[in-house]
Amino acid sequence: METDNKPKCTGSQCPRGKLFATNWLDGISSGNDFDVVEVVFKNTRTGFYTNPNRLDLKIGDMVAVEGAPGHDVGRVSMIGRLVRLQMKKGNISSDSELKKVFRIATQNDLEKYAEAAAREEDTMIRSRKIAEELGLNMKIGDVEYQGDGGKAIFYYIADERVDFRKLIRILADTFKVRIEMKQIGARQEAGRIGGIGPCGRPLCCSSWMTHFVSVGTGAARVQDLSMNPQKLAGQCAKLKCCLNFEIDSYSEAQKKLPPKDVTLETKDGTYYYFKPDILARKITYSTDKAIPANLVTIDAARAFEIIALNKQGVKVDSLEETEGKKNEKPAYVDLVEQESLTRFDNSKRRKRKRNNNNQDSDRQDRKEKTGNTPKTEGKNDIKNGNDRNKNNRYKNNRGNRKGKPNQEVSAKPKE
Repeated sequence: METDNKPKCTGSQCPRGKLFATNWLDGISSGNDFDVVEVVFKNTRTGFYTNPNRLDLKIGDMVAVEGAPGHDVGRVSMIGRLVRLQMKKGNISSDSELKKVFRIATQNDLEKYAEAAAREEDTMIRSRKIAEELGLNMKIGDVEYQGDGGKAIFYYIADERVDFRKLIRILADTFKVRIEMKQIGARQEAGRIGGIGPCGRPLCCSSWMTHFVSVGTGAARVQDLSMNPQKLAGQCAKLKCCLNFEIDSYSEAQKKLPPKDVTLETKDGTYYYFKPDILARKITYSTDKAIPANLVTIDAARAFEIIALNKQGVKVDSLEETEGKKNEKPAYVDLVEQESLTRFDNSKRRKRKRNNNNQDSDRQDRKEKTGNTPKTEGKNDIKNGNDRNKNNRYKNNRGNRKGKPNQEVSAKPKE
């Protein structure tokens, strides 16, 4: 069963390839907390509309809103106090005049909206032929009809300014609707069409990005990328948007590297900055400015150390660290062993073993002084006592054998 917060749209009613808004104040803030709602239309076109009738709107509801002229049909994408944040993000003042939400879309409104949406593809194909006949250097990428079918928005792409006044007159006479032309960029078109990027994931512009920022070649230079247009360009033939995602991390990491114009002086010669590994904080130096010669890769910490020594007038033997420091290996730490359930048992065993070793050492000291350990001394005493008892018994038996035979005791009574 569908919950109220899940989208209730199918097909062309849903925004293409965009993530639905998440109301993270659900249960805390309702539509009554703020009288403005956010409504999304086709091609991620959004607008803010007032709710003067205080309708009980929820995310995913299809509503009929004020158009220009007539009315339009869209889906509620955000309600409550989060709408105020969205307006602030879009630089829209709450005091500005906003259009109104008329009603929750009825069955008749949805039927008209479906009929208008069914004409969009045919209208786009015919309008492309008209633009080609007029010789206009433009491409019509998509067409969006208003909910009541009285207006159509034509999205086009053009590299230069186009005079489409004649085109508008012909389109209005052909389709009998009000015409509005809206120019979009190559990035917006790629987001509308969709696709898979070289990373193996869906395009960011078709999955979650709604606002596009200009990308310059400086972002590629900061990240030390190859200036190859085939690798830097996306499916829209523009620089990839993802070049801007990690530029801040690279800029912070570059601040921890030595300057490029500083040379390192050694007893063998001078080394020049050749190539950095920014995130690994390693720099490759060469003995020639123009070509890679005698390349040596060192850490940034070692480079700063050599720079400090050069300032003091000291030239190092080589860029690499000494053998003693180079052969040092970090101590092995078993993190799994630290979380073992039997780690306390092992410590007890170690304590017992340590105590046994101490006792053995004490016994060894006694043995060196007395010649026998305490246990051995006791055993010898018992052994000596047993030997004496055996000798006494042996002597007694021997004496009995040499002496007179024992007289037999008669059991008869005397007469």
